[in-house]
Amino acid sequence: MDKRQILSKFSADPVKYYKVKLFEEQGFERKPCARCGIFFWTMDSKRSNCPKDSEDTYSFIGNPPTKKRFDYSQAWKEVESFFVKNGHTSVSRYPVVCRWRDDLYFTIASVVDFQRVMGSKVVFEFPANPLVVPQMCLRFKDLENVGVTGRHFSSFCMIGQLSIPNSQGYWKDECIDLDFRLLTDQFGINKNEIVFVEDVWEGGGSFGSSLEYYVRGLELGNAVFTEFQGELGNHTTLDQKVIDMGAGLERFAWITMGTPTAYDCCFGPITNNLIEKAGIDIDSNLLSKYFIEIAKNQGKFPNLLEVKNHAIKNAGLSPQQVTKSINPLEGIYLIADHLRTLIFAISDGALPSNVGGGYNLRIVLRRIIGTMQRLGLEFDLNEMIDWHIDYLKKTYPELKEKRGDVKTIVEVEAKRYEESKIRMQKIADNIKSKGENPNVDDLIRMYESDGITPDYLKELEVIPEIPPTFYSRLSDLHQSVTKKEKEKLPLQNIPETDLLYYKEDPHQFDAKVLKAFDKFVVLDRTSFYARGGGQEPDHGRIAGFDVVDVEKHGNIVVHELNGGMPKEGETVSCVVDSQRREGITKNHTSTHILNSSSRNVLGSWVWQNSAFKEEDHARLDITHHSALTEKQIKEIEKLANSIVQKNLPVKIESFDRGTAEQKYGFRIYQGGVVPVKSVRIVSIKDFDVEACGGTHVKKTREIELIKITRTKRIQDGVVRIEFVSGQTAQDYVKQHEDEQEKMREEQAAKEEKDKIREQRKEQAREKIPVLLDQISHSPIGTSKVDEIEVHTTEAGRFCYSTSDQYDEYFHINFGEKLIKNDPKASYCGIFDAGSTVRAIIYSGEQSKNKNAGAIAKAISEILGGSGGGNARFAQGGGKNKSKKDEAIKKAKSMVLE
Repeated sequence: MDKRQILSKFSADPVKYYKVKLFEEQGFERKPCARCGIFFWTMDSKRSNCPKDSEDTYSFIGNPPTKKRFDYSQAWKEVESFFVKNGHTSVSRYPVVCRWRDDLYFTIASVVDFQRVMGSKVVFEFPANPLVVPQMCLRFKDLENVGVTGRHFSSFCMIGQLSIPNSQGYWKDECIDLDFRLLTDQFGINKNEIVFVEDVWEGGGSFGSSLEYYVRGLELGNAVFTEFQGELGNHTTLDQKVIDMGAGLERFAWITMGTPTAYDCCFGPITNNLIEKAGIDIDSNLLSKYFIEIAKNQGKFPNLLEVKNHAIKNAGLSPQQVTKSINPLEGIYLIADHLRTLIFAISDGALPSNVGGGYNLRIVLRRIIGTMQRLGLEFDLNEMIDWHIDYLKKTYPELKEKRGDVKTIVEVEAKRYEESKIRMQKIADNIKSKGENPNVDDLIRMYESDGITPDYLKELEVIPEIPPTFYSRLSDLHQSVTKKEKEKLPLQNIPETDLLYYKEDPHQFDAKVLKAFDKFVVLDRTSFYARGGGQEPDHGRIAGFDVVDVEKHGNIVVHELNGGMPKEGETVSCVVDSQRREGITKNHTSTHILNSSSRNVLGSWVWQNSAFKEEDHARLDITHHSALTEKQIKEIEKLANSIVQKNLPVKIESFDRGTAEQKYGFRIYQGGVVPVKSVRIVSIKDFDVEACGGTHVKKTREIELIKITRTKRIQDGVVRIEFVSGQTAQDYVKQHEDEQEKMREEQAAKEEKDKIREQRKEQAREKIPVLLDQISHSPIGTSKVDEIEVHTTEAGRFCYSTSDQYDEYFHINFGEKLIKNDPKASYCGIFDAGSTVRAIIYSGEQSKNKNAGAIAKAISEILGGSGGGNARFAQGGGKNKSKKDEAIKKAKSMVLE
């Protein structure tokens, strides 16, 4: 749908869609903007333009409209106290990592907290009605604006005021009245300053009117009234209408403080500390002029650079003021914002990486480091993390527990960035030398393949500016998870399958065949567990035919058979393979135990990324920044087996999804989103609590043993743990022990062999000089010295041996010394080396036509192998030990004839 069409229709009937009691009671007048034509409601009879096109836009900077001054934390306390005393429940923030939606990585709005996807529909589940929540949100589409505009954030608090209009909740009149009184009564803003602007919202097939409220050109909140679904003109009213008022907490603080930027009043002491450390000279009046110009003109120029140049000119800033004040200030604001984003994301279990939403976190950290290096700002990241958490803990006390984890992850990631700088520098220099001008696609490819940020390329003057679409394009690429579509089967008008494996779970049962087609069968009830949550399906037999696969399509279980098919309508006998089920079940409970063990050993950032459970093996992929060390593996395995030995009960209960979330938190979503209203919670005391549809043991000691067989880093930020449990683990240990014993025996044999070899070497050292002396005195003809055959002629001497008492060491040393003492001599030693036979050949410099390489090649062919070398020394061999005499005969013929 086109929002402009909806707005046009709604604005044509303002009484129906926009007029509320407050406007009549307070005397608000509806006007069209003289510039853009949009309609707004005001008590100022002289106002002719909407807030965005008025001269008073951002005039609160340096001149706030309130007598009260509230910083970030105080502003939330004011908002919270107002709504609580007006009947709202204050709800703690939800994680910024959106575990309850499989189409989002991060929480991008406060209303997302209460949206759950059911099939193709988005439904609302509120823990209270009405409610208010200080929801931290993460958005990465406008990173190039952060620190520059004075009002853009990568993480911000969206105050959520939500209501379902029923006996507890309210609708438009009450909502706008509350928001008006929040501004006037709680914050002390003059009612004549407040302007409501007509707008609309649409998304997920739903839409409705909305009223944005402004004070001096600053949008403070937007009350959305979601009440319709379908296409405009052919739409219907929702059964569950919802008020979703989202207001920026940063802006509530800003409007009361009137600081040059929203950053100055929202980061508490952080920006002040950094400004003092950097030694920046601040002129508040000059900064106010500059940032007012930025705010007024953003969007009126093709890019941010032109907006800045216009603001610099109109504010009367000198080049020195820009260099000494504006540029480092922008850097400080960026650093403060980006670090806060990382604190929330890491605290809630996200890791910087090159996968999924981790892309965005890695890029903000690299922007922090790059900015500090570019501006020469020597800030301590750990110190800044402490400042942030100490300031935020009043509103978000849970951050204190994750302080150490945040520092660990930031340190690991910062070190990786520094290690990659040499490679990045080479790539950047290469681009620059070629005079290339990378476009947005090139920049995205460079970041994804080599981690090179456009900020880094700009710093090195490879690109003049960061393209305005770069960060939004990157964010779109990694904002959501792509879901795999299941094969569609003809299952219309078939009732839901009665899932016996969630009840008494008989492994032998009778069932009626509701449908039989191709190789698939649908029963009215089944104990065959369908593939899901990483657990492989049951096997067994239906009507005597093999069950080879089981899949769940919606609420219908489909069995794949091999060997034949039963007929529709008949009642069949079914048998589940109990041994297979037992192995898979032990591996599934072991997965839960290993997951929590890994988190306890490694850190709070560990979540299950995926899992696979088969009968005789399993794997668990966890989120972790580095490959596991041997020590970590042993600690995880030790902790897991201590849980096994404690024989803890494995409890399975069903809860309403909202109740489960409130009771146990979002750690329950280890295996992904639960697309049903009733959630099955599997708990092992308080050691591990997860939402899970799999099969499990009743007591942990049934698992017997867990053995980690292998770990490896399979992608950035994900480590795979391969393991076995139960009897398979016992067999693995026995096999491992047997292998260890075999290795010990082999090692002992090797040591004995080495000892004998050393003894032989020593004997050879003593023996060789004696043998050489005897051979040197050998008469013309054939003789034998020890185990060496000697053939002496006037032309020279040929010696050879095939004796088992001589090894490689002997042959090499003897042959070398022989031809050194007698340059006319040649030597051939043939000996066994395990399953092969080897030959060592030496020929003295004066032995005519006696090339060692040629001899080695010839006799190696006889031995069934190959050989070679040079004229003086060569070696070879083969596997045919029976040909040793033939090989020696060939060598003799080549030397003596």
